[in-house]
Amino acid sequence: MLIGVDWGGTKIEVVALESDGTELIRVRRDTPRGDYRGCLTMVRDLIEEVESTLGRKGSIGIGIPGSLEPISRLGKGGSSTWINGQPVEADLQEILARPIRVVNDADCFASSEATDGAGKGYQVVFGVIIASGTGAGVAINGRAHHGPNNSAGDWGHNPLPLAAAEELPGDPCYCGKSGCVETWLSGYSFTRDFVRHGGEELKPAEIMKLKRAEDQRAIENYERWIDRVGRGLSVVVNTLDPDIFVMGGGMSNIEELYQDLPGKIAQYTFSPVFATPIVKSMHGDSSGVRGAAWLWRS
Repeated sequence: MLIGVDWGGTKIEVVALESDGTELIRVRRDTPRGDYRGCLTMVRDLIEEVESTLGRKGSIGIGIPGSLEPISRLGKGGSSTWINGQPVEADLQEILARPIRVVNDADCFASSEATDGAGKGYQVVFGVIIASGTGAGVAINGRAHHGPNNSAGDWGHNPLPLAAAEELPGDPCYCGKSGCVETWLSGYSFTRDFVRHGGEELKPAEIMKLKRAEDQRAIENYERWIDRVGRGLSVVVNTLDPDIFVMGGGMSNIEELYQDLPGKIAQYTFSPVFATPIVKSMHGDSSGVRGAAWLWRS
């Protein structure tokens, strides 16, 4: 039995899978935000609940909202900033008292979709997550690629490419820099940009509803956003040229994205040809937890 844990910024979820991917049970709780020790305890308690319910032990893979610095193994780059600088892997190992595997949650998302999701059958899968933050994972032949700095896929913390004068220097990012791709593309940023241009503080889905009703301010907000997504991913094409983009996170539910994004990326890539498929994730917000479980597949 394969147990996966998705330690997210808003919820902690645990799933148990058979080796063929059949789901046995799933449980989730709200993340105790800002409470590092509380998160560790919740991870342990949810695993114990799953194993007690099923009467079986399983392997444990854990996706965290950040990554591990490859030398010290301390948490780094976490949008859930309370894990940064913490000995996440060692503390999880201590509280669970058994072998574990710990990777970035976006890497779990990418490997899940590459294994039995929308990216199945593709060699290089770039799994994009645009939600409250912006990140990605890279899966090669179904397995997450991390790199020597454990930074593969961190495109959300590059500067926004081809920034216009009015986009500089950009909003501050939690990482300490300004104008990161994340500060322009996330759901929060979509709303913030709408307010900046005279709109109300609405959720992205509400802004898109106005856009479909031909509200000019909402139309312009969407057009700015999709152009920025295109600029951001054009750099990925120019450097990695993945075989497929799999989109996840709340902003991936904007259906217009799949019609409009290919042309925007093509507008900014070096190659005059852009033929990469851009698809919605198959497993949605369950991809991360499934990918964590797959960390122990043979």
